Amino acid sequence: MTELAAPRPLLPDDPQQRAVAEALAHFGMGDLAERMGIELLEVGAQRTVARMPVAGNTQPYGLLHGGASAVLAESIGSIASALHAGPERIALGLELSCTHHRAVREGWITATATPLTLGRSVACYDIRLVDEADRPVCTARLTCMLRDA
Repeated sequence: MTELAAPRPLLPDDPQQRAVAEALAHFGMGDLAERMGIELLEVGAQRTVARMPVAGNTQPYGLLHGGASAVLAESIGSIASALHAGPERIALGLELSCTHHRAVREGWITATATPLTLGRSVACYDIRLVDEADRPVCTARLTCMLRDA
């Protein structure tokens, strides 16, 4: 399988969301997400999308590690929450729940976060992870507390 070049993130139109997205692009997503090869494809409070290679993120049986799926889900849900919160606020994860549906041995996993609720102090996102055939791999729900920076 040929490896695809990393796509450039699609930035939101809203100036405040663009400022947060550009800060994320400048500072990165954090050491763990970078070590796992997570790549942002689209960013926004209403929809954030990223992908992660299976290679390097497996458990001893050669399958995608459930913890890797959780890291991908929390990473993009937190980014989407931060975009909703705005540049003067931060998003802190409160709860993450994941249900794993399918084993994956190779390729890429794509995750899409969409909001369930967006409040002043809490944001909750539904995150769907799919394989390259668009089959469900994992569904997750992330709740973040929003507070002043």
